[in-house]
Amino acid sequence: MHRRPIVLVHGTRTSSAIWRRQVDALERSGHPTIALDLPGHGLRASERFSLEGALEAIGAAVDSCPEPPLLVGLSLGGYTSLAYARQHGDRIAGVVLAGCSTEIKGKPLGAYRRASGMVTRALRLGGPDWNVVTDMLTELAGYSPLADLRRTAVPVWLVNGRRDPLRLDERRYLDARPGTRLTIVPGAGHDVNSHAPVAFNRILLDALHELRNRGGLAIA
Repeated sequence: MHRRPIVLVHGTRTSSAIWRRQVDALERSGHPTIALDLPGHGLRASERFSLEGALEAIGAAVDSCPEPPLLVGLSLGGYTSLAYARQHGDRIAGVVLAGCSTEIKGKPLGAYRRASGMVTRALRLGGPDWNVVTDMLTELAGYSPLADLRRTAVPVWLVNGRRDPLRLDERRYLDARPGTRLTIVPGAGHDVNSHAPVAFNRILLDALHELRNRGGLAIA
């Protein structure tokens, strides 16, 4: 039986390494799994982050799959995965969005971007990779995940840790796209995949099972 592939997209100032427990579990279940590095992260740390570059990285991983994959993104990876799903829904089977249920558009994002830039230059806090934060905030300024969610054609799952501060707009997300599924993981914070890996892996496997039942195919 063929098994549907999965593409995993990490958050800011992390890398593909955060998905180790997901990769192990999914591959044990027979699902080809790709955990990629976004520009400015992991093996691509020498590059500058851009939304265009992130979408290209996701596109390359998706295109390498033998079947349309389930796309999974955490935090920044969730926002970029949603942007990709909106533009290229015909290339993926569905999208899991973790730790990104907050509308980021508006003045608070701009203020945070300016403040983080000043802190980086004046105090050099966070080390040299802190520039990726200001790059990310600059690139996402004006981006509305709710607008993309409304126009996304593929199945969507939302996953948030109960203690995650970035779940402010869960209800707005659900209202924006009827049929979207939401799972709150008890005891977990923002990094829900590492705080509760067993629960998170089960959510992914359940999503794959649902996709199999939707299509009536031997591909899950």
